[in-house]
Amino acid sequence: MRAAKLRGNQQLLRQRLESLEGRSYREYKSLKGLYEFSEFELSIDYVQGDPFASPSRIRVWISQQVAEFPTHWLIDYAAQIAIADYLTRQVAQVAQVLAPKSGSGKSGEIAIAPTSQAILRRTAIWITTEGIEARLTVGLPAWGRRIAGNAAAKLLCEIIPQLVSQGLKYKSLEAKALTRHVQTFQDAEALRSQLEPNGLVAFIAAGACLPRRSGVDERSLTQDADPFVLPIESLSSEPQTDSCITLQTPHSGPVKGLGIPAGVTLIVGGGYHGKSTLLKAIEQGIYNHVPGDGREQVVTHSAAVKLRAEDGRSVVGVDISSVIDHLPKGRRSDWFTTTNASGSTSQAAGLVEAIAAGAKVILIDEDTAATNFMIRDRNMQTLIAKEKEPITPFVDKVRQLYEDYDISTILVMGGSGDYFSVADTVIAMEDYQPRMVTQRAKAIAQADPMQRRTEGGQGFGKINQRAILPESIPSGKADRLPKIKVHRHGLMLGYEPIDLSAIEQIAETNQVRAIAQAMLYAQRYYFDEKTSLGQILDSVMSDIARGGLDSLATGLSPDRPIMSGDLAEFRRFELAAAINRLRTLKVGSIS
Repeated sequence: MRAAKLRGNQQLLRQRLESLEGRSYREYKSLKGLYEFSEFELSIDYVQGDPFASPSRIRVWISQQVAEFPTHWLIDYAAQIAIADYLTRQVAQVAQVLAPKSGSGKSGEIAIAPTSQAILRRTAIWITTEGIEARLTVGLPAWGRRIAGNAAAKLLCEIIPQLVSQGLKYKSLEAKALTRHVQTFQDAEALRSQLEPNGLVAFIAAGACLPRRSGVDERSLTQDADPFVLPIESLSSEPQTDSCITLQTPHSGPVKGLGIPAGVTLIVGGGYHGKSTLLKAIEQGIYNHVPGDGREQVVTHSAAVKLRAEDGRSVVGVDISSVIDHLPKGRRSDWFTTTNASGSTSQAAGLVEAIAAGAKVILIDEDTAATNFMIRDRNMQTLIAKEKEPITPFVDKVRQLYEDYDISTILVMGGSGDYFSVADTVIAMEDYQPRMVTQRAKAIAQADPMQRRTEGGQGFGKINQRAILPESIPSGKADRLPKIKVHRHGLMLGYEPIDLSAIEQIAETNQVRAIAQAMLYAQRYYFDEKTSLGQILDSVMSDIARGGLDSLATGLSPDRPIMSGDLAEFRRFELAAAINRLRTLKVGSIS
């Protein structure tokens, strides 16, 4: 905070604001700088030029001598993330009560970056042993386009101190709720850390509530939702399995649940019995969730990637020959490029791109997959000879993917039993409850006299890396950085739209904004003809791990970095997905 220019104290700020009453709105810009209050420091970093424009940005710094958070939490990184997440939600609630909109445009509003059901590391608030920094936006008050100075004085000199007192001081918080928030996060971290040592890729605790309220509301379905129960055997002849396991947590003690082992897992069952609901929970298990979400103890390997068909997406220079080869009219599949991919080619490209980015678990739901990518049954094999069919169905590649690359797959498959013979684990969902049917499914496959022929050779195939060339992202006007506009399902870099609607593991818009900044950062420092996308991802994520999300802003504007509060942590896989969906993408081969 001290890097900002010291302009005065709370009293001087109040006097200055009152003296601006009725003057041109642009005179607010004279307020930029640092102000000392009795219990905190206020930095006005950016002042909007118009009451209808994007709101002004401020930062608040409160020392731990004032905030008084327990020391044992401040030295624990997981606790820091959880506390910051809790405080972000608390500040949002307090701001809504203290600062309702009044006047023109966004006048009077105080806001902080919106949150999701996931507990994430964000730039909105960060806590250390020294203190807490909160980054807020404020709508400086106006009547028309004239400064409402007295209202602004009340906003910054009275309401902001109340917000700090009620939202950032430990003694003002509900201690039990905060403790639960921290412990929920720590327990989830502990569960996820036990997956690989136990040979698992996911864990669903007994008692979890998996259904969501709607497709646009990620909160738990509190009514008419049965809790998840430990799986039972569907037949008395089904041998006991080790899928029901117990993992340890520091706060909840032993937790029993369904462990999904590495390998190939099928989730089967009739329509509307909970197959996709279970996969959706597994898909979102890459994140830790807030108390009351229902999925607090549903955890998934952090390198799990959900795939789906994406008709119409752009693909540039991807080697899909491991699953799609000898295309008609001599089109190359080892350097596949199209501006309008089909369902099967888009899913093939997505699979190869995910593997190249380091995925260790692939998640697929047949409802959103290309049928001809997933399966080719015996009758179709008889009618259409293999030499006339470029696609090797995934049923013939999923086992090789695990054996050759140690990449597991979890599939929702309700319409084809051809996967029974290649599965390690089969879970049947009946009335939203799991049953283990692995041995029964394998017996059915072995007894089938009309088995299909395996296609596609003995191995999965080679995964080639590509270099990303700097000209992939056009520069802005006068070589300035392109403007960034984001929403939950995509972004704009300058005039280039990137559709992320098929990237289902993005939890909130703050992540999309951070991904956009990371793309520009990667272009500036790492895109070249010799560096693979995998290496670029390594470098960018390593830089963020060392310097936080603020390192993106510092790297893009070393002299005048914009320390925004609207960034959230993201994974390398979603960054790779955004880069791969650039329609201006230019790539080179890595020899």
